Amino acid sequence: MRLIIEKIKLALFKRTGAVQQKKNHASWEAKGYRNEPSVSFVIQSHNKSLQICHILPKLRQYNDSEIIVIDDGSSMEHTKRLTEALTGANEFLLRANDLFENVTYDKALRLANGKFVALMQDDDDFEDVSWVTEAVALFERHPKMVILGGNWAVNLIFNAEEQKRYGIRQDMGDGKFQFVHSVNRAPMWVRKDLYDQYLHHIDFRFAPFQYDDDELCLRSWLQGLQVGWYDAKFHSLTAGGMRLWNTEFTKEQAERNGHLLYQLYADKMEEITRKVAESNL
Repeated sequence: MRLIIEKIKLALFKRTGAVQQKKNHASWEAKGYRNEPSVSFVIQSHNKSLQICHILPKLRQYNDSEIIVIDDGSSMEHTKRLTEALTGANEFLLRANDLFENVTYDKALRLANGKFVALMQDDDDFEDVSWVTEAVALFERHPKMVILGGNWAVNLIFNAEEQKRYGIRQDMGDGKFQFVHSVNRAPMWVRKDLYDQYLHHIDFRFAPFQYDDDELCLRSWLQGLQVGWYDAKFHSLTAGGMRLWNTEFTKEQAERNGHLLYQLYADKMEEITRKVAESNL
């Protein structure tokens, strides 16, 4: 019945012109939408809308960009706050039904129009956008680099007896840029054209989360691409929302996906290590 009433009401509006939206091409252009921004910022939010609102003004300082926030959908309070905060023509809210990082990052990468996409977390904070300009310059300097991490590099060690992957924070020495086996989110930059051409997707076998970032990096090296690291100088606002609410689930996924990563790449690590070393010469 409600649908029928709505149909009649809208038919009357159309006939009488009771609703007149003053829209034209000039007003659309005035919104300032960019179809091909240099950078897309993609941020996961797991009940952390206040933290997202804290960094939005900072991200807006990089003008040639778009912002995509992924809301896990578990609380309408946070969904409402994010909806009200994302007011720009180049700002989007992607609401998911508690699907976690693997699926939602993959969806957002398909949506993003930026040449370079920064995958971020809801606990990330920074002083200014110098980390963005530095990343863009590094991509332009290294045309085969598809992934650039700004958090910490990962020295991958596989335990043949237990068939696991162990991630050890790699000492980056003086903190200068270098090529590495793998990087850990966040930020984790992706060069969109190379990603679309050679990688295509985040491996859904690692869903819903954990070690899919490592897999993507290792697959990149085997595709003849490169993975780099630089110090983005991020600091944490609080614990990340996804892991904050899912401690035991995280342990379960680490066990499961550690075995999977071993099975896929243990016999390829020598080749990848050689490629990393040659890139750093």
